[in-house]
Parts: sequence; structure tokens; C-alpha cells
Amino acid sequence: MDAATLFSAFLMGIVEGITEFLPISSTGHLILLGELLGFQGPPGKTFEIVIQLGAILAVVVVFWPTLMSLVTKAWRPGPERFYAINLLLAFLPAAAIGATLHGTITRLLFSPWVVCFALIVGGIAIILIERLRHTPTIHSVPQIGPLAALIIGFGQALAMIPGTSRSGATIITALLIGVDRKVAAEFSFILAIPTMVAATAYSLFKARAELELEGLAQIGVGFVTAFIVALVVVRWVMGVIGRIGFTPFGWYRIALGSLMLVFLLLR
Repeated sequence: MDAATLFSAFLMGIVEGITEFLPISSTGHLILLGELLGFQGPPGKTFEIVIQLGAILAVVVVFWPTLMSLVTKAWRPGPERFYAINLLLAFLPAAAIGATLHGTITRLLFSPWVVCFALIVGGIAIILIERLRHTPTIHSVPQIGPLAALIIGFGQALAMIPGTSRSGATIITALLIGVDRKVAAEFSFILAIPTMVAATAYSLFKARAELELEGLAQIGVGFVTAFIVALVVVRWVMGVIGRIGFTPFGWYRIALGSLMLVFLLLR
């Protein structure tokens, strides 16, 4: 088994763990890094999709008490059932669109050119929204109602365009409808669990006939690395995002997208 390829998978896992919970697009970073490294993972972009689940498992660890409360109490009337219903509503748009257009999206949009333009456009949107948004009116997750949850879900669906950022799209959509930054981040992170479990299962099923031992090894290395790194990052994000906001990430997106465009044009 090629050690250089496994090391590239390790680097991809580090980048995934760092970027999954920041509004800068983990998928976009993986595509750009893969381009720089010349990394070719398993078919159908399975590697890039599956290792995201490794990062998402960090959310399970960090929010374990909340998740256990949902699992044990959502069966009877109360705030946990309301929370679970809203998560389902927010999950449905991406699930429906992803199941319908998965092949088209991975075939046509998983391109470094698409990523660069999405990074720049998304960065501009983040800066403008942070400057123009009104005072938050929703200060806790239970206050996110069904309509707001569905709107956030359609925001998440936009993240199927590589470079958009799943967390960025859901958080920014939440900010637009009056959700507090920290609450928006928590809802986005927990919403990522069913979304990425479904995306991973679907991707593995579609690529099952083409997966080989080397590809599974690459996925394993990237998956574990992303999980370990994300454990640190998700705690940091929840601790500081209410203070620093998202504007710095908007400028970062614009800078990275612009630099990579220059690289792609000159290579």
C-alpha cells in the first residue's frame, strides 16, 4: 500500500477536521488540497464525503447529553419532541435534493473552479449579512420553530455546491431569520449528524462495487484523523463564535478563492 497516498489521506483528514465546523467549506478545501497533492481517492468522491462523517462524530461526543435527551424524550410531548421535529424538517430538503441529484452534483460541480467561485461569492455574502443583520430574536434552540427550521434546511441544501460550506450555509441562513450566532452554530452542528450519516451511507452504497482495500484504507485514515482534529475544533468554535462573529471567515474565503483562481490560471 502506497505510504505517500496514506499520508495524503492523513493531511486531508486534518483539513477536514479543521474546516468542517467553520463557514469556509470543508468539501471545497478537500477538493483544492486534493488538486495540490494530486490525491485520487475512491470513486464518486466517496473519500471526501465519508471522512466528513468522522468530523461529525465529534459533534456526537461534544453534544452527547443533548442527543441522549432527544433520543430518550422525543417519544413523548415536550421540548425534545419539538426539537426532533424541527431537526427532521431541516434535514428533509438536503436529503430529497441530494438523493435526486447526487450523481449530477458530484460529476459536474466537484471542480476546483466551482469551489473558487463559491468561496468568493460565499465570503462576500457572509460579510454583507454580518453587517446588515438585525438584532437576534431567537436565543435558544427550542425557539427555532418549524418554518424557521425548514428555511434553514433549504439553506443547507445550497451547500451541495462545493465551496459553499454546509455549516456556513445553515448558520448564515439562521442569522438571516434572527437566530443568535451561538444557537445557529449549535443547531447547524447537530443537524449535520443525520445529514452526513445519510450522505455517507448513500455514497458508500453507490460506490460499493468499485471500493477496494486501498480505498478503504485511505477512508479509514482520513476518517479517524478528521474525528480527532474535529474534537478540538468544535469546542473552540462554540467557545469563540459568539465573540468574533463570521466576518473574518468571509475575508478568508475571498482570499483563498482568489489565490486558488490565480493558481489554476497560471499552472
